[in-house]
Amino acid sequence: MNVIDFFSGCGGASKGLEQAGCDISLGIDFEPNAASTYKANFPDAQFILDDVRNITVEDIVTKVPNITEEPLLICTCAPCQPFSNQNNKKSDADIRRTLLDETHRFILAFNPEYILLENVPGMQNVNPNVEGPFCRFLSFLSKNGYQHLKFIAKSEEYGVPQKRKRLVLLASRLGRIEEPPKTHGVNGIPYVTVRDAICMLPPLRAGEVSGEDPVHRCSNLDSINLERISLTPEGGDRRNWPTRLVNKAHIDYDGHYDTYGRMSWDKPSPTLTTRCNGYSNGRFGHPDVNQNRPISMREAANLQTFPSDYIFSGTLTSMAKQIGNAVPCELARNFGLAILNHFNRVQEGQE
Repeated sequence: MNVIDFFSGCGGASKGLEQAGCDISLGIDFEPNAASTYKANFPDAQFILDDVRNITVEDIVTKVPNITEEPLLICTCAPCQPFSNQNNKKSDADIRRTLLDETHRFILAFNPEYILLENVPGMQNVNPNVEGPFCRFLSFLSKNGYQHLKFIAKSEEYGVPQKRKRLVLLASRLGRIEEPPKTHGVNGIPYVTVRDAICMLPPLRAGEVSGEDPVHRCSNLDSINLERISLTPEGGDRRNWPTRLVNKAHIDYDGHYDTYGRMSWDKPSPTLTTRCNGYSNGRFGHPDVNQNRPISMREAANLQTFPSDYIFSGTLTSMAKQIGNAVPCELARNFGLAILNHFNRVQEGQE
């Protein structure tokens, strides 16, 4: 099954779908560092580096003229920031809100057998009194013969060592498709933990880069943050500090305890964001009390279930943005398996 990955970013969804058994034909994104990362990891796939609003059907046909010769899956994981609860500056004028609409013309042109959408849960709640982009997408699919299923996926229930809720839409023009079965947290199978994901990586100091892996690198810390993290136990946060180290804004504030926190070894990590390289940006402190630093970018990539040899391009800040924006590979792999299993059942006349 061929895959066109719109808004591909650095390739988390593509890698998971490839691991499931799909053929990655084309990635599309407008961010240069993400494009470099994608092309380094999918050398046999085509890539278009441009804003989707500038891309035509003919551009895609030129890149992959045989795209419809095999069953086709269109993956569309439009930027989630306009809909995220973490975004305090959401605006109806944000042009990223309409990017999902751009995929309609490609779906009409290529008539894919399957469509996969992944975004933050807040996307389905945008503009509750008018037809928002997600509602328009569902209406478009129904009018064009697609049966669809939408659900909230908890990444930790699909083998990802991270708590990350996502809105998922699976659509097919070949018949009704079901939600993929959960693989963890059921039938006695425990969640994958931070320890499972990163304990094998060599220790680092704040600001250090591994000599063996340039992606195993972390941000530096100034003296006050080094003191803060040194006083923070595994799973702890600013509540473990003396008052003199607490930001004035936090002294009488009860909440947001993840900021300046350390991860816990034996739990899934909190949701990784595009600023997962920063100690002050969330619970992104390393769980080992002998490593007083933020997590490295390889550790972040492991928590997103990228392969251990996945290549990332750009600065540390850019890597964090790419990794934080990515679809966890293991999550995408499970969705890919569900799609391929459905297609096989259709071929065998079981659907």
